[in-house]
Amino acid sequence: MTDTDDLVEVTSHDELRELLGAPLQRVAEKARTSLHDYDRQWLAASPFCLMSTAGGDGTCDVSPKGDPAGFTLVLDDTTIVIPDRLGNRRADGFHNVIDNPHVGLVYLIPGRGDTLRINGRARLVRDAPFFPRLAVKGRVPVLAMVVEVEEIFYHCSKAFLRSDLWRPESWQPEVVPSRACIAKALESPDQSLEELERYYGPAYAERLYG
Repeated sequence: MTDTDDLVEVTSHDELRELLGAPLQRVAEKARTSLHDYDRQWLAASPFCLMSTAGGDGTCDVSPKGDPAGFTLVLDDTTIVIPDRLGNRRADGFHNVIDNPHVGLVYLIPGRGDTLRINGRARLVRDAPFFPRLAVKGRVPVLAMVVEVEEIFYHCSKAFLRSDLWRPESWQPEVVPSRACIAKALESPDQSLEELERYYGPAYAERLYG
């Protein structure tokens, strides 16, 4: 185990502020409590978001959510809906929501460095009049998450610029083992690599909606 006895920890808000400085007033006050028309446009164009949750015991989770652009349904200026799709059935984030309704969402648009952040309180619903509007390829979800917006704001692009995330020339997808190799080593050791390569091959995308 790594020796951490010589770490110099930050243990107070004052110490943290001393290190980082105070935010500009326009930054500190930029959070809003309802959707602007630009927010609606952003949600209509975004095909992907990250959903962060924490359980009643403090256990955290961040889950990616993706669908065709506009998958998040806007019900009104303070309410949005995120449909669930077929997955691995762990549902870690949804289990957290049952115990602790607070969620944080980061919405991305490919090629854009800035992001839209929404924090709020979530409820899980298994049926509602709007469910047909959540269908993709004729598949209506069996579950959706309704989020009451408490805080919404835009985040600047520094992280994306530093990471070169959207620069194709920086992409190196083969630098780590394939998904099939990872599954063979860590999740499905009894299956052959050939079976896993077929499973995660082109047909994988064809099964996204059942």
